[in-house]
Amino acid sequence: MKIPFNIDLNGKVAVVTGGGGVLCAMFAEALAKCGAKVAILDLRLDAAKSVAQKINDAGGTAIGVEANVLEPESLKAAKAVVNEKLGACDILINGAGGNNPKGTTTKDYLFAEDIENSEVKTFFDLDPKGVEFVFNLNFIGTLLPTQVFSRDMLNKKGAVIINISSMNAFCPLTRIPAYSGAKAAVSNFTQWLAVHMSRVGIRVNAIAPGFFITDQNRGLLMNEDGSFTERAQKILSQTPMSRFGEAEELIGTLLWLTDSGASGFVNGIVVPVDGGFSAYSGV
Repeated sequence: MKIPFNIDLNGKVAVVTGGGGVLCAMFAEALAKCGAKVAILDLRLDAAKSVAQKINDAGGTAIGVEANVLEPESLKAAKAVVNEKLGACDILINGAGGNNPKGTTTKDYLFAEDIENSEVKTFFDLDPKGVEFVFNLNFIGTLLPTQVFSRDMLNKKGAVIINISSMNAFCPLTRIPAYSGAKAAVSNFTQWLAVHMSRVGIRVNAIAPGFFITDQNRGLLMNEDGSFTERAQKILSQTPMSRFGEAEELIGTLLWLTDSGASGFVNGIVVPVDGGFSAYSGV
């Protein structure tokens, strides 16, 4: 992994939720390369420990901790482990999130003939519990870790919270109303929290990734033969740079927002990293 510029995070403790996933594991590795001690929190303890081991093998300092971002007691237990083994939190990356098929429609558009078709999931078939799960995972799964870990950060120099939003927050994508609404809530919460925390020295910003191929969306974007699906081709047609992002292309934005020397007056923004997707009208 190449670090795009010099950032010194020595002495800092970073907590990364969802740290066992592709993008958040990379975030954890980047923070560790800059000297931070990193706690990788994930519902899947094996995944968290695997990322931590990779960091430790490379000469960094990391621990994997099991945590459910929807359960306050689980997060409090994780915080106790982090505090004991690494120290008080300075940097919080709220990376846990995701979608669920129960909050997704089959087609982009509603057609009357589809309403009675059992093979097509329309707006009328969306499962309220599925929508609730997606909203909770993304929004409540950002709010609760912030409530728990930001207590360590009050009036602490260089305290930073970075939330992970999405392109869906700028303009909702077809088929995924639950995920789009949840990420819009994350962006709005980022702005609200930045104002609320401004007098206790905690900066709050968000990154809104465009389209990156991850474990969660690979089946949606790639055919078994390695070619792009129809939906992937549609995305690329609306991305001026005509490609998917590489995970490491998020690192520069992450480190810039993390470092108070580089972005000390940057507060309450949502930064798109999307190859021009959000700027393109389609014409």
